[in-house]
Amino acid sequence: MRNFDVIIIGAGAAGLMCAQIAGKRGRSVLILEHTEKPAEKIRISGGGRCNFTNYYSNPSNFISNNSHFCKSIFSKYSQKDFIELVQSHKIAFHEKKLGQLFCNNTSQDIINMLLTECKKSDVTLQLKTNIHTVKALKIGFKVNTKVGNSHEILECKSLVIATGGLSIPKIGASKLGYEIAKQFGLGVTALKPALVPLTFHSNFQSRCYALSGVSVDAEILIGKTSFREGLLFTHRGLSGPSVLQISSYWDQGAKITINLLPDLDLFSLIKQNKSEFPKKTLKTILYNHLPKRLVDDILSELDLNGKLADLSHEKLRSLSKRVQKWDVIPNGTEGYRTAEVTCGGVNVNDISAQTMEAKSQKGLYFIGEVIDVTGHLGGYNFQWAWSSGFVAGQDV
Repeated sequence: MRNFDVIIIGAGAAGLMCAQIAGKRGRSVLILEHTEKPAEKIRISGGGRCNFTNYYSNPSNFISNNSHFCKSIFSKYSQKDFIELVQSHKIAFHEKKLGQLFCNNTSQDIINMLLTECKKSDVTLQLKTNIHTVKALKIGFKVNTKVGNSHEILECKSLVIATGGLSIPKIGASKLGYEIAKQFGLGVTALKPALVPLTFHSNFQSRCYALSGVSVDAEILIGKTSFREGLLFTHRGLSGPSVLQISSYWDQGAKITINLLPDLDLFSLIKQNKSEFPKKTLKTILYNHLPKRLVDDILSELDLNGKLADLSHEKLRSLSKRVQKWDVIPNGTEGYRTAEVTCGGVNVNDISAQTMEAKSQKGLYFIGEVIDVTGHLGGYNFQWAWSSGFVAGQDV
C-alpha cells in the first residue's frame, strides 16, 4: 500500500496549483486524474489560448452564497502573484480586452508551466485512475482506486478534492466532488450551468435562427445586475459575452431586459428627426445604428414602416421600448454541454476561508470549481482555481 502526505483528486487548474505548492513545502504529493490527460479545461479554454486571469480580478466578480469568503482567499494569492509566475516562465501574453489575459502562443504554455512546477516539487501524477471509495481513518484517509482492471488502496494524511464541476462533460466532468462533500457532511448548494447561451420557445427561437450570426453591443439586465458586451444571435437562441455573463444570474422563468442601443436615447433621436426630416423613414435612421437584418426583423414584428411624419408618438415610443427595454423570457440554457462553469457547489460556509479545509473533517480540503464560487467571464474562474489551490497547498 502506498502512502502519501497529500492526495489530490483532479489534475485540473486548481489541483495542479495546489500540488506544486504543497510539494514545495516538502510534502509527498500524488495527483489522481480519471482522464487520459491533465488540465483539459485549460487546454480548450480561450479558443486554445487560455484566458488565464484578469488584471482587474476582485471579489465583486464572483457569485457565492457568502461574498466574504473570496476576499480572504484572494488576499493570500492574487492575479498579480499568478502573473509573476507566468512571467518567471517567460510565457508571452497579452491583454485582449477588459483586463483579460491570454497566452500569445497556446494554452499548452500554462499547462507546461504547471507540470514543470509539479516536477520540480517531486509531485507524482497518475492518470486514468478512477476513485471507488474514500474513507476517513483515525488520522488521514484511505482511497480505493481502480486503474484498468487493477485495484489499489492508497493512504494519505490530507485529501484535496479538486474535481471541478459538471460543465463540459465531454472532457470528463464529474459529480464525484459533490458526493464526497455530502459523504462528510458538507452542504452542496443548488447547481446550474453558468456562462452558457440562453435558449427560447419555438417562435422566438425561429427568429433567432433567421438572425443567426448578427451581433450587437448590448446591455443586458436582470434586476439590478447588468452587463454590457457583445450579444450574438444563434440558431439556438442568444449567446455572446453579455448573454453568457447574465446567464449566471438567470433562473427558470425570469425575464431578461435587453438594451440594443445603450449609448442612445432612441426616442429623442427619432423625435428630432421627425421634426427636422419628416420624410425620413425609420429604416434610414435605424440602419445607421443597428444591423440591417435586425432592423428589418424589429420593424416587421411591430408592423412599422413609412415616413416619420406618418407615425404617431405612441408608435415611436413602442419602437424605442422594443429596442432599448426589450423584455424576453428564456425557456432554458444550452446546459452543461456548452456551459463554461457550474454555478453553485460545496457550501463555502462549511469550509475554512483561511485554509480551504472542511470544518467537519480534519485533513479534507475542497478547491476550485467544485465549491460554490463562480466567477464572471474573462479569466476570473481560473484565478479562483489558482488562488484556492495556493491557499490549500499552503496548509495540507
